[in-house]
Amino acid sequence: MKIIVESGATKTAWRAVYEDGTVREALTEGLSPTCLEGEHIRDIVRAAVPVLNPSGSRVEEIFFYGAGLVSEASSAPVRALLEDWCPFARIEFHSDILAAARALFGDGSGVVAIMGTGSNSCLYEDGEIVRNIRPGGYVLGDEGSGVALGRAFLADLVKGMIPENIEKEFVAQTGLDYSAIVHKVYKEKAASAFMASMAPFVLAHTSDPYIQAMVQDCIGSFLKRALARYVGTARDKDAARKVGVVGSFGCACENILREAGKLYGLEFVRFLKSPIDELVRYHCSYVI
Repeated sequence: MKIIVESGATKTAWRAVYEDGTVREALTEGLSPTCLEGEHIRDIVRAAVPVLNPSGSRVEEIFFYGAGLVSEASSAPVRALLEDWCPFARIEFHSDILAAARALFGDGSGVVAIMGTGSNSCLYEDGEIVRNIRPGGYVLGDEGSGVALGRAFLADLVKGMIPENIEKEFVAQTGLDYSAIVHKVYKEKAASAFMASMAPFVLAHTSDPYIQAMVQDCIGSFLKRALARYVGTARDKDAARKVGVVGSFGCACENILREAGKLYGLEFVRFLKSPIDELVRYHCSYVI
């Protein structure tokens, strides 16, 4: 049996693939070894085990993809728990950007864009990440993400720049005034998640010219500052103009991305809300 895990900041998708092709699924909260205490990590793993492997079958391989996995040290807390659970398994740890790349292009080539709460990207050639423009996080970067769009909307809202009818609708729906917004951004935890939670409201109002321009600026910044820059250093220029997207925010912006891509000579060829099912196909070719 193989276990494939794809973990983000808020949720972790687990798949157990048995030798006969049977697939069992589990969904738990996000499993970030850089943010969670050891006991919390243990509880998350324990929640997944009985769902994935109720009969105690032998696990041969585990492929774990997660945000924040940048070194052996960062994966150590999760590795120790998985080794206790599956002492005979071969375990591999990889970054979330490699998860997106393999899900979108397999062992092929293209530009990979993660567009969710935050954003990231890379140039992927023949199954290898050859360049990664640093995302910068929600303060210094994360262009083309839910947090970037939410940040832009809130910034204009507190300055009184949002069209009046949309501002009134927003306040009626959320109950948020200036003081509440400032408190949530600067005083509460998870400011990035709060700002990203604005994105669905903004995207629901793209018929308004002001909001439409805001979304286009958010998307255009990501294309200009990241995606379009890969073409110049790529061995295969044509492949570097093919872009695949992973993430709910990116999927919600599919039409905008396709249109904006034309301005930069980019073609958006694939959109996935989550990479997990394609990762199962990548690691288990016998699973249809």
